[in-house]
Amino acid sequence: MPLPLRRRAAALALALPALVLGLAGCSTPTAHRPAAWAAPELLVQPSAFAGVHGLAVDGAGRLLAGSVVGNSMWEVDRRTGQARVFIGAPEGQADDIAVGPRGELAWTNYLMGMLRYRERDGAPLQVLARDLPGLNSVDFDRRTGRLYASQVFLGDALWEIDRTGQKPPRLIKKDMGGFNGFEVGPDGWLYGPLWFKGQVVKINPADGAMQVIAEGFQIPAAANLDGKGNLWVVDTRTGELVRVELATGRKSVAKRFTPSLDNLAIAPDGMIYVSNMANNAVDAFNPATGQSQRLTGGAVAVPAGLKTEGDRLWVADVFGFREVQLSSGAVSDIFRMQREPELEYPFSVGLSRTQFALSSWFTGTVQLVDRATRKTASVIHGLKAPYDAIPMEDGSVIVAEIGTGSVTRLSGPKHAQRQLLADGLQGPVQMVLGSDGAVYVTEAAGRLLRVPATGGAPQVVAQGLQMPEGLAQTPWGSFIVAEAGAQRLVEINPADGSRRSVAEQLPIGLAAGPGLPPPYVPTGVAVGADGSVYVSADRNNAIYRIRPAR
Repeated sequence: MPLPLRRRAAALALALPALVLGLAGCSTPTAHRPAAWAAPELLVQPSAFAGVHGLAVDGAGRLLAGSVVGNSMWEVDRRTGQARVFIGAPEGQADDIAVGPRGELAWTNYLMGMLRYRERDGAPLQVLARDLPGLNSVDFDRRTGRLYASQVFLGDALWEIDRTGQKPPRLIKKDMGGFNGFEVGPDGWLYGPLWFKGQVVKINPADGAMQVIAEGFQIPAAANLDGKGNLWVVDTRTGELVRVELATGRKSVAKRFTPSLDNLAIAPDGMIYVSNMANNAVDAFNPATGQSQRLTGGAVAVPAGLKTEGDRLWVADVFGFREVQLSSGAVSDIFRMQREPELEYPFSVGLSRTQFALSSWFTGTVQLVDRATRKTASVIHGLKAPYDAIPMEDGSVIVAEIGTGSVTRLSGPKHAQRQLLADGLQGPVQMVLGSDGAVYVTEAAGRLLRVPATGGAPQVVAQGLQMPEGLAQTPWGSFIVAEAGAQRLVEINPADGSRRSVAEQLPIGLAAGPGLPPPYVPTGVAVGADGSVYVSADRNNAIYRIRPAR
């Protein structure tokens, strides 16, 4: 559905870039500023979630799905695939979901390190455990009601959780190798994969004894029992759904899906549901027939930073790195999570003639990718929440770090040499290299800044913006800025800071969970050679195009 558009009748003429901020030597624009903008149109269709992870089928037959980045739990209709928010943000943040013997619900707030619980629909939410970073998988023993949870990635431990929340968690075992996506069996043992060892094991919660059931997986992510002597395992790197015979450990591939699988759930009727975090997808697989059906999904997962050139749009998609053909809207993968082990949750993409630069504030990295080979050239580690990076033609990289409030040029062997271009910034979010050779930066505090590429005091181009994030320069010299706090795009004249609306009421500005930076998933903005504006929408996982009206 087209989004509402607010237009101003009067158009303000832009000064030539040679006069921008009183600087000389800028190239003269050849395009003309449009009188207005058309209504936004969908280039990439929206989807539910914001990365989908744990799945569970409750006693009422509801299929529940968790999203970490989206900070919410969803319900997916098992017949139609329609999805709705079941428990909203931030309490609903769920990496895994478990259903108890009396219909109780427990789920893991992975980024908050909490385990949440409620007795039944409408009952108050409780926190049963906290201060367990990376709390990942959870399940009940349906005979006894005992509750277990594991830490993975940000920890490596298995715990028994006190159902009353009065006692601290009991440590069962640590340093297992990433006990992910487990389930409690009818014998009281815990069955699940070891992410980092390529094995499926069972663990006795009484004493931590562990036995290997099967091995030889690439990255096993989750395992569920079917009650018929089989353990079903998803391998996230290969995209395979594998049946393991418990009696013999023999493996057989039942279905090959696309990589980036995260979890699964088996319904009482035997239907197996599988989640794919890179496509916001939930697939239903019938083991009796071998047939599968996609219930819900999308072409992208959590679209963030954007760059465009010619007929291509590149998308930092958090769980993937995507290329969109502008003429058709077709989406293809460059990288996707877990299939390429070096991919580190990209939130922004920078572009030069030879390289992409993928920034991840979550992992503190900038990944440099060769445009010709689509191979990773290097990864810069140890950065302080880098929100954006620009690869330069001389091999250096300009990085905006929100953790240090700075813009820095990294160069030399392993990019170890640092040249501070600007510091004291209040939340640098996104950057673009302007036609005048300077670096333009949005600042979460509400400003658009101009930073000389050789360093020096930043100059304020515009202020009073509401959580400005993505930006791009138009062919006629102005800047398009996404005001995530106001859910709109504005066009800013750099000569005097004046602005006009490009689009309003956009589904942007996804709220962050507790303890996470407020410029959470940066809204991406790109402008094509014809003046068309592209914007990523983190509230519905779509990408929009806004054409100039002339």
